[in-house]
Order: sequence, then C-alpha cells, then structure tokens
Amino acid sequence: MTGEEIIKVAKILLEYLLPTLKVFGLTLLLSIPLGMIVAMLKMCKIKPVSWLTSFYILVMRGTPLMLQIIVAFYAVPMLQRNDNLPSFLKEILSAVDIRDENYMFKAVLFAFVLNYAAYFAEIFRGGIESIPKGQYEAASALSFTKTQTFFRIILPQVIKRVVPASANEVITLVKDTSLANVVAYAEITLKAKQQMQLYSSIIPLFIAGVFYFAMATVLTVVFSLIEKKLNYYK
Repeated sequence: MTGEEIIKVAKILLEYLLPTLKVFGLTLLLSIPLGMIVAMLKMCKIKPVSWLTSFYILVMRGTPLMLQIIVAFYAVPMLQRNDNLPSFLKEILSAVDIRDENYMFKAVLFAFVLNYAAYFAEIFRGGIESIPKGQYEAASALSFTKTQTFFRIILPQVIKRVVPASANEVITLVKDTSLANVVAYAEITLKAKQQMQLYSSIIPLFIAGVFYFAMATVLTVVFSLIEKKLNYYK
C-alpha cells in the first residue's frame, strides 16, 4: 500500500471510531450499576436469589462473549418464528422490531452489558467482602443506619480497592468491542477487514490495532491518575 492509501484507510477507520466508542461507553454506563445490583443479589441471604444470580454469573463468565453476541442477535428472530411459544412470550417478543435499523446495535449492547455486568459484579462483591466486619460494628455503635454505613463508610473503601481490577476490565472492553463485527456491526475491525480485502494487504488491520492501542493507552493513563488520587494515605 502507498502512503496515500494508508492515510485514506486511516480516515475511513476514524469515521467508524464513534460506533466503537458508542458500544464502549454505553456498556460501561449500564454494566457498572447493573454489576453492583448483581453483586448485592449474590450476597443476598435469600438462597434462591443468590443461586440464580450465581448461575447467571457462571453462564456469562463461562461462555465466550462472541457466542453471546450471536445469540443476542439471532435469538429473537428465531423465537418470533416459533409457533409453539406461550402466548405471553410471543407478545413480549413481538414488541422487538428486528427491522429497526438500531436492532443490531441494541442486540450487541445487550450482550456486552450482560457479560460485563457479571464481571463487575464479582469485582464489587470481592471489594465489599474484603471490608473487615469490625467497621460495620463500629458504624452500628455510632448509630449509623445500614444505608449510611454502606454509602458513607463501606462504598468509598470499596471503590478504592476495586479500581485496579476494574481498570483491567475497562481496557479489555475496549479490545472486546472488536467482537461486534461477528454480526456485521459497523465498527473499526469490520471496516479494517473490508479494507484488507479491498487492498489485498494486512496493513489496514495494523492501522486498526493502532487505534485500539491508542485508546487502551489513554485509559491506562487515566486509571493510573485515578489510583494515585485515591492513594490518600501515601
């Protein structure tokens, strides 16, 4: 490839950076609070709730994200054509318009959010359970309610403890957005593969790699600054 062709490919990939960032940003925005809810449900003392939550986490972490994206994309159309489903389930599925131009994006986002919520749930659960029980007892002795104890004493410490593990997941998410191309979602990797076939060259994939590397580097720097900011005892 000539220098002019490389610049042209880079500009094309840059145009599809926004769809990639859209999946990344919305996945973070939705999966982090959902992960906290899932973590709370797993620690719930009601056994059926805890067991169901544990099973959800096991499935999400035990199967490939690529497979989950494929299922999320193709499951609804296949189920809508199934005449043996209960009527209430048919009504629910009929509300999903697979002809909607945003259906692909919604299916991809659905799979990403469910997957990453499971990982964040385990990170948050580990952070919460790492807090010594003595702190709960001390808060109770000071007449703090359970809500005050969690949000004013426990949560700030949990955030500090889960930042390194969360940083790894966030950086992994940047790279995992490339898996969306498995259902032909228009993002950087899909366009790089198309340009690779057009020019019969592997260079477009290297250009895409540079984009992912740049995004991962920015996030690494951001989380390094956050960790330094939270090291308030040093």
